[in-house]
Amino acid sequence: MVTADLVKQLRERTGAGMMDCKKALTEANGDMEKAIEVLREKGLAAAAKKSGRIAAEGLVEAYIHGDGRIGVLVEVNIETDFAAKNEEFKGFVKDVAMQIAAAKPEYVRREEVPTAILEKEKEILKAQALNEGKPEKIIEKMVEGRIEKYYKEVCLLEQPWIKDNDKTIQQLMTEKIATIGENINIRRFVRFERGEGIEKKQENFADEVMKQIGG
Repeated sequence: MVTADLVKQLRERTGAGMMDCKKALTEANGDMEKAIEVLREKGLAAAAKKSGRIAAEGLVEAYIHGDGRIGVLVEVNIETDFAAKNEEFKGFVKDVAMQIAAAKPEYVRREEVPTAILEKEKEILKAQALNEGKPEKIIEKMVEGRIEKYYKEVCLLEQPWIKDNDKTIQQLMTEKIATIGENINIRRFVRFERGEGIEKKQENFADEVMKQIGG
């Protein structure tokens, strides 16, 4: 069965149009990889053809926001040094850095979320659903839906772009791949916020002192 979510995923991976993605998935009986092959054969998957190519050049962008309150470092790779100097690529990297500053992602993509954290999140969501009095038989489906929402909150590529909420960062990147003509990969990032974690460290320090004096 070809669902709207499958069509969306195929569009994000290939940069092809929605109708082309739907037709390809229908032809491939819902198989994502076969649908990508169908689009490539028809010359419609601009980004997919480049996604396997190595992107080792690129930029490390530094972005400081709010008089030094938030700082971001992000590495975005592209295939050639020449393309790394492209103004459109530079603009994309800056947009990504601003996204990280504003939206506070924790990971680049969902595959990076540790299994232990994901399982803990599922436990919390299941407990919430039970506390809401939801029927046991629909809780599993509810948890799956809420986990998808969780991915959209913590995974950079799945977040709505702050400049256009109708577009995800993955879709924006796919568009840039098609426009620039080279594979692009957001490799890693770090985000710092002034004062973040200080209170917790102070509490931990207080606990250690109390233990030392026998409190």
